Amino acid sequence: METARFGVSGDRIRALACVYGCDDQAHIEALISIAEDRTKGWWLEYAEALPADFLDLAELEHHARGMRTYQIAHIPGLLQTEDHIKAIFAECDPPLLGEDLDRRIQHRVRRQAVLEKEWPPKYEAVIHEAALRMQFGGTKTAKAQLEHLIAMGDRDHITIQVIPFTAGGFAGSGQSIFYAQGDVAQLDTVQLDATHGISLLDSPTQLRNYRKLLDRMKAKALPVGESRSFIHTITGQL
Repeated sequence: METARFGVSGDRIRALACVYGCDDQAHIEALISIAEDRTKGWWLEYAEALPADFLDLAELEHHARGMRTYQIAHIPGLLQTEDHIKAIFAECDPPLLGEDLDRRIQHRVRRQAVLEKEWPPKYEAVIHEAALRMQFGGTKTAKAQLEHLIAMGDRDHITIQVIPFTAGGFAGSGQSIFYAQGDVAQLDTVQLDATHGISLLDSPTQLRNYRKLLDRMKAKALPVGESRSFIHTITGQL
């Protein structure tokens, strides 16, 4: 199934659900939808070239019904310009060179197609002011990135809010969070970034805690309109 050469039939999923005592029909149908998807995910083209974490993230985004993210030091990957992406990967240690660098850039750009679907998922981003003021690639690249952020935030399915420095401290402020919503709550997943890679969480308690944390961060942020004006002001300072 992972290589998309074949799917698992709906009858088999239902039989397994019966064996394991699962009678949640919405959950079962959501699993069938994923299992019977015979379309080979584009991210599998990178299976031998990029870490598994990169593939996991692309697959999460592909299947998500909705996405929420909080970022303190970086613009969310799905909202980055290609020049911004190049500037970020140029700072990797050890350095990325040649085809390795090109593949990382290409992979992130291709991930962004999820927001261009005919029926795109709802995407909510809460971004700390620190991320907006980071000048990866210099002033010109940074300004173009902020202008792109404003334009993306004008789309109906994308919400961008900013937490300014003046908001002070708050729980969880130092970690980046990505929350992918599945077709049913049981398929939700949280991704946390760390220096060693990413961690994926999906227990009901963990999911509930991170939903509450993201809600608190959203409450700390400026409203959407004020956030747009805030980003515009920073752009004008460059």
